[in-house]
Amino acid sequence: MAAVETLAERAYLSLREQIIRVNLAPGTVLREDSLMEQLGVGRTPVREALQRLQRDGFVTVIPRRGTLVSEITLTDLAAIYEVRKHLESWASRLAAERAVDEDREVARGLIAELEALRPSEGYDALFTIDRRIHRFVYECTRNRFLTDTADQYHNLSLRILHVAMKRYASLTPRLDEAVHQQRTVLEAICRGDGDTAERVAIAHISTFERAIREVI
Repeated sequence: MAAVETLAERAYLSLREQIIRVNLAPGTVLREDSLMEQLGVGRTPVREALQRLQRDGFVTVIPRRGTLVSEITLTDLAAIYEVRKHLESWASRLAAERAVDEDREVARGLIAELEALRPSEGYDALFTIDRRIHRFVYECTRNRFLTDTADQYHNLSLRILHVAMKRYASLTPRLDEAVHQQRTVLEAICRGDGDTAERVAIAHISTFERAIREVI
C-alpha cells in the first residue's frame, strides 16, 4: 500500500507542477491512459492523483466530457487572492513571532540568495526562490494545517500568474520590486517584527493581484 501511495504522490506533484506552469493549459482533457504512459505509473496512482487535484481545485470532472484542467475566471482570481491576503498576513505575523534561531539563520541565507539574483536569470529563478520563501514562512508558523492550506492557495495563485503571463508579457514581475518585498518580510522575521511582516506580505500579494487585474 505504501508503494501505491508513493507513486500517487509522485503523480500528483508532477501533474500539479505541469498545471501550475501551464504545460497543461486550462481546459486540457486529462486521459488516464496517456497520463499512465507519461508518468510511468499504473491506473490507481493516476486516479488518486486526479482525485487529489480535483479536491485542490486544479482539475474539474464534467459528465460525458471527462477530467479537465480547471478553467480560470475573474471570480476565481478574486476569491483566491482574498483568501491569500488573510492566510499570508497571518502566517507572516506568526512566523515572525515564532521563529527560532535556526529559522533566522535560514532566513538570512534566503536573503543572501535574493540579493544575488540578477535580471538575466529570468523570472523562473525568482519564482523558484519565491516558492521556497513562502514555504519557509508557512513552516515557521509551526501550524501544519495553516502551512498546507497556505501552500495550496499559493500554488493556485501561481497558476493564475503563469496563465496571465503567457498571454500578456507585460505581467512578468519586476525583479527588484519582488525581491525588495520578500527581503523585507524575511528581515522582519529575523527581528521578530510581526507588524511589518504582516503588512509587507499583504503588499506583496496585492502587487501581483493588481497587475493581473489590469490586463484581464
